[in-house]
Amino acid sequence: MESHVRKAKFSDAYGIFELIQEHTDKLISLSISNISQNIDRFFVYEEKGQILGCVSWAILPEIGKPKAPTLEIKSLAVHSSYQKKGIGSALVTSAIDNIKDFKPTQIIALTFAKGFFKKLGFVEVDKASLIHKIYTGCINCTRYESPLTCPEIAMGLSFPEHKDVH
Repeated sequence: MESHVRKAKFSDAYGIFELIQEHTDKLISLSISNISQNIDRFFVYEEKGQILGCVSWAILPEIGKPKAPTLEIKSLAVHSSYQKKGIGSALVTSAIDNIKDFKPTQIIALTFAKGFFKKLGFVEVDKASLIHKIYTGCINCTRYESPLTCPEIAMGLSFPEHKDVH
C-alpha cells in the first residue's frame, strides 16, 4: 500500500480526531461527532493504513444573494514526525482541487503558517474584510477576545473569474 491523499471515510474519524488533538495549540479541537458529521469535507493522507495528515473545508456564510462565495481550508494537521515532507501541500492541493468545482471567488485559511500557504499561491488578506464570513467560526473560540485580536493570519486564494456567475 502506498502513500496517498483520499477522501475521508467514517472509519477515519478517530484518526482525524487524534491528529487534531496533537495540534490543539494551533487548531480548534473538534469532537468525533463533529468530525463524523462533516466527514464528507475531510481529506486524509494515508500511508500503510495509517492516517498521517488531514484537512477539511467549509462554506462560509454569505449575506444576501451569493455574489462572492468563500470557502475555508480548515483543520490542516500533519503528524509531527512527518512534517515538512509535502503531506500538508498534498492535502491542501487536493482540497482546493475538490472545492474549485463549487466556483468560489475565494478560498481562505486562518493560519499561523503564512509561509506555507504563500508557497501554495495564497496572499495575506485583511481579516476585517472577512469578519462577516469568519464570525460564525470565531464566535465559539475561547482563546481570544475577538476575531480581530486573534494572532492567526488570514490568507486568501482568489478566483475573480467566478465572481457574479451564480
